[in-house]
Amino acid sequence: MSQLFPHLFDPIALGPLTVRNRIVSSGHDTVLDDYGHIGDDLVAYHEARAQGGAGLIVLQVSGVHETARYTSHVLMATDESSVPGYQAVAEAVHRHGATIFAQLFHPGREVMDGERGMAPRAKAPSDEPQERFKVVPEALTTAEVKDIIAGYGRAAKRITDSGIDGVEIVASHGYLPIQFFNPGVNTRTDEYGGSPQNRRRFLAEVVATVRESVGPDAVVGLRISGEEKTEDGLVATEILDLIDHLDGLDHDGRDCLDYYSVTAGDSSTLQGAVHIVPSMQVEAAYATNLSEQVKKITDKTVMVAGRINQPHEAEAAIAEGRTDMAIMTRAMICDPEIANKSQADRVDEIRACIGCNQACIGHFQQGVPISCIQYPESGRELTFLPRPRVRARDKVLVIGGGPAGLKAAAVAGEQGDEVVLCEKEPHLGGAVLLAQELPYRSEFGGAATNLSAEAARAGVDIRTSTPVTQALIDDIVPDHVIVATGAQQRLPALEIADDSLVIGAREYLREDPNLPTGRVLVTDWKGDWIGLGIALRLAAAGRHVTLATAANFAGAAIQQCTRTLLVSQALRTGRIEFLNDARLVGVDADTGYLQSTLCEIVHEVADVAATIVSAAPRSVPVDLDFGTASVTVIGDALAPRTVEEAVYEGLTAATEIAAWQRTVPA
Repeated sequence: MSQLFPHLFDPIALGPLTVRNRIVSSGHDTVLDDYGHIGDDLVAYHEARAQGGAGLIVLQVSGVHETARYTSHVLMATDESSVPGYQAVAEAVHRHGATIFAQLFHPGREVMDGERGMAPRAKAPSDEPQERFKVVPEALTTAEVKDIIAGYGRAAKRITDSGIDGVEIVASHGYLPIQFFNPGVNTRTDEYGGSPQNRRRFLAEVVATVRESVGPDAVVGLRISGEEKTEDGLVATEILDLIDHLDGLDHDGRDCLDYYSVTAGDSSTLQGAVHIVPSMQVEAAYATNLSEQVKKITDKTVMVAGRINQPHEAEAAIAEGRTDMAIMTRAMICDPEIANKSQADRVDEIRACIGCNQACIGHFQQGVPISCIQYPESGRELTFLPRPRVRARDKVLVIGGGPAGLKAAAVAGEQGDEVVLCEKEPHLGGAVLLAQELPYRSEFGGAATNLSAEAARAGVDIRTSTPVTQALIDDIVPDHVIVATGAQQRLPALEIADDSLVIGAREYLREDPNLPTGRVLVTDWKGDWIGLGIALRLAAAGRHVTLATAANFAGAAIQQCTRTLLVSQALRTGRIEFLNDARLVGVDADTGYLQSTLCEIVHEVADVAATIVSAAPRSVPVDLDFGTASVTVIGDALAPRTVEEAVYEGLTAATEIAAWQRTVPA
């Protein structure tokens, strides 16, 4: 038992089951499906988290009806072909002592894509349009409503008969069950619309049908947003009234529901959707105020999601009575072993999620399998795990202590090689150290901290303030060299008057110079964090800013939930003006000149006191003789991109070295 987290590792009853601890991996779409079924990749993904000590694992949504296909890769539980997958994942999770549930799902109007790129078609209580995905749904007939309700029951029985311990009805984030309850979405005039009693009828009948279908021995829970946090969305008092009604439902003397999984937000607007996967701008454990309210009206188990990334956050929320269980989904994407490490009080070894959203929900929104920028093994368990061990201990020289070099060094060290990492600067982390200087980006530095600690634990000989010279190479005589020297700032070809102040973004962040009084023009080539972050930093200091981007809009390269919060904050400052589709071509004493990327128009930005340029960086070359050593170039040294590609290439480079050495399994 953990000395630091006694509440977190106290077993808890859920219906007839006992879950070994209070750590939950909630349902989240992984895009690891096998043509709509559970395959080997998804089984390995969840088995890694069960092996890592999670108490409860909830599978991603399973469609209960043919009209529930909200993406092209959704799991479907509508026929017997789904059974082998549920059996396989249940067996894998149970093997390690964890409990597993599956989500029962219908999106209603929240449909993301149609067949082969066509506009999505959706069924909903009424034909009220959906703002975020621009969907106008078809209103369900009463007969279709009843068939969908029956579909929940059929899917629940199929899933639990396959060995899954329980099911969770998804009524969160504006999906179909809560659409029926919302008077702004449900304008029906039949028995499922109109009065509050009629509007909650759909969900009440779903709950009763599911309980009847699975019997008394399976667990049934409800996933619900404690507040939708969007304009005209459902508020906490409305949700609490609904929960109070559902809490009294029973079947043959058995409560229909065993627990409530509380979250926040709504999928139908950008404003509400940020709470589906809140980014690093949002306070840790912020939704526990919602779960605390639910706990006041029910004696059933309550769990909560919302940026609970560290065990001490989960422990405090449970100890203070704000929740019974802590949902730590992204924390386990980043570190599947977080539960085991926490239980053993090895908190310094935890690879903490930084809430960047780039490779988890960011990948999902691109329709590709999810992962983690810090731990690319997530979602690739069958490719990279278990870590191989080398037969012979070779010497590996890693040049560069940024994310790419640190990951390569850590993995090579874990595989058993003798690794030397040289970084010319006094500190490890590379460009990550600049990224953390931006507003709402301070946690990003955690990536460097985590990777540095992993390299140190792997026994890497880390040498900072050590440029790699020919003499050093001749002294080490490496068998393998991994070049991870990163990238450097460059400015595009510009016409710049002698009396104008133009500096690069990296220079600005590194040196924080005193800029002259007046408007600052920030130009951004990519639409990523840099330009938008610098504009926010300047606005917070009271400066007026014009942010000009060559992208279609500011933050275009940032994951949607994260971008929404950043841009909304920029709008609130009242100090940032936006100019899109424009590249900087010249600057004189007080004017910036920007060429439209769409046509021949040239924009002029007047009264400019200083210009900060975020331009495409340039790789840093290495011109040394490495003798007979194999040489691999990775990360920005190969081609400037993001931390995700750098860390992934560090992993693959070290893994390939092990393959060259004719590895044996760990």
